[in-house]
Amino acid sequence: MQTINDTLSHLHLGAATAFEGMTVFPLFSDQFRDKDYLTLDEALEQELARVIEVSEEGEVPNLLFENLGDRKVLLVDGDELVGAKQNRIVNLSILVGAHTKIEIPVSCVEAGRWSRKSDEFSSAKRAMYSRARASKAEAVTVRMRRSGERYSDQSEVWNNIAECSADLDVDSLTSSMSDIYESHEQRLGRYREAFKARDGQVGALFAIDGKTQGMEIFDSSATFSHYLERLVSSYALGSLADMGEGREAVLSEAEQFVASVKQAQAEQFEALGEGEDLRLSGESLAGGALVAEDRVVHLAAFNLGSGNKMSRRDSQPVVY
Repeated sequence: MQTINDTLSHLHLGAATAFEGMTVFPLFSDQFRDKDYLTLDEALEQELARVIEVSEEGEVPNLLFENLGDRKVLLVDGDELVGAKQNRIVNLSILVGAHTKIEIPVSCVEAGRWSRKSDEFSSAKRAMYSRARASKAEAVTVRMRRSGERYSDQSEVWNNIAECSADLDVDSLTSSMSDIYESHEQRLGRYREAFKARDGQVGALFAIDGKTQGMEIFDSSATFSHYLERLVSSYALGSLADMGEGREAVLSEAEQFVASVKQAQAEQFEALGEGEDLRLSGESLAGGALVAEDRVVHLAAFNLGSGNKMSRRDSQPVVY
């Protein structure tokens, strides 16, 4: 947790930008560095990585990732992969070493398809929408605590997608998260235009209708800039679904959320790839951080909200 606290102590909040019920506070740091890895998108576009089913039959909660290049590759929590037998999202951030092949834990975001569309997955350049990522983060933490496995509660993932589809009046033949995004692409595009990365920005804190929803931090401003548009879309989808009074968040509430992350309980696990996984939990808070080479490569923390707190400590994990 010391690495996280050191990272957070070097952050400062910039002036907020607000648009149609969503407020974003930029986060700056005097500790950021040049990235020494490729993002998943970069690696796939350069044909330096591939993602496939683990076998001809496939397994819902696992995919096979192969880094074919000389540089590490960063997979980020919530990244959507499309193709093969069904679309999936990555369960937590993973830093994969050069010329390394590993199985990665994923969740299905297309309940109505189990038929091969392609041999390999491609990046949708989207992230799972924030409210579902928050629930998934808590479920993954509980599963890791109990068994060391990095699986989500798959039924809950499907339920979240079904609820979001209903809230936003989206019909999907395969109950696909992709269809939700594509149905509202024009509106989400306006959000992406409203929020742009600033020089030296390494993260952001997101609020909807004045209520803090979550925070994302990367070790590099280049990595943050690469992911900002999909993060904005991820949080904006919640804004479209809620559409409250449009109240803007205030700085004191943002600072309180950062303080709550500092005070969160952090459980440490050896990472699947390089570094360590730190799982964050606290009063109405869930999240995780990937730490490698004494730096936070990526941190995501979510406000579960007083009305959305889970009680998985007393429930049974899903068995695949």
